[in-house]
Amino acid sequence: MGAKARGGEHDGGGGGKRPAKKNKFLQHAVRSIMQRYPRELAQTMRRAEAAGGVGGGVDFVRTWDEVCAQTTQPTAAWLGHCTVLLRLGGMTILTDPVLSSKIGVGIGPLTLGVRRIGVPPLLAGELPPIDLVLLSHPHFDHLDKPTLRAIRRRETTVVTAKNTRSLVPRGFGSVRELDWGEELSVGGVRFSALKPAHWGARTAWDRHRGYNSYVIESSAGRVLFAGDTAYTDVFDGIDGADLAIFGIGAYEPWIHHHASPEQVWSMFSKMRGAYLMPVHHSTFVLSSEPLQEPMERLIAVAGEESHRVVAATPGDVFALEQMARRDRGRARLA
Repeated sequence: MGAKARGGEHDGGGGGKRPAKKNKFLQHAVRSIMQRYPRELAQTMRRAEAAGGVGGGVDFVRTWDEVCAQTTQPTAAWLGHCTVLLRLGGMTILTDPVLSSKIGVGIGPLTLGVRRIGVPPLLAGELPPIDLVLLSHPHFDHLDKPTLRAIRRRETTVVTAKNTRSLVPRGFGSVRELDWGEELSVGGVRFSALKPAHWGARTAWDRHRGYNSYVIESSAGRVLFAGDTAYTDVFDGIDGADLAIFGIGAYEPWIHHHASPEQVWSMFSKMRGAYLMPVHHSTFVLSSEPLQEPMERLIAVAGEESHRVVAATPGDVFALEQMARRDRGRARLA
């Protein structure tokens, strides 16, 4: 969610688009926007309920703590949209934190934007201490300032894309920018920035903002956080990951900026990922496809390999060690 990129910038097909095709895309895009945003803007008589405080996350926190205490291998939980709580190499990482009830532009007491469907599994006050916040790009559904304000603390490092440091609220220990091809090590965990097929502008006037995918690795394992991306071959060279976190929604009509479930499964398979955590679905209505369609299509294309799709419901906890043990048992029974 952000300023619209230039048409055809990431067509994923290796060529430009004919004018007629471009016009058809623009017609679909305008129709999609007009179907959703007027209704959402009519509901802006209150600011988003953040992020801060506590909710009903006691059971989740108990489960999370128990699982993390039993393993040193990657552990992750989907908290909605692209927010993933990740434990790797002794570090607790939070990706693209968005725990607010609404995302968008704050104007006085109003928030002009899109409402969240349901509530997150836990709120900021229930999170474990976060060592590092990982931001893929500055669109409003990925860089949510109310949530960042609610979780900031001096002990937390923020890693973000190029030219986005100024958007991060003050109060964190440090804010580090990574450009494509750059890497950074924090506490024994290495973060490498890749270029996805997306864009970074938050408004119509800041097209200089960066946008990243990240490979996160330590001696305990390797995780891909793809952020937002259309179909691309940039992940082919990763040579395997214990967990790949891919967005699977918002492809209709935005297929040139968000991959379809089938394209995600293809990218995941080519990089030889072990498990796939689908995100960017069922949390905010940002596109025209039916709410349940992304997951239905992903499970269909995965077929007999659908057991490799993990943590598809907010609050589900994925533990690599437990999943690998389950699948070894499955193989023995086959």
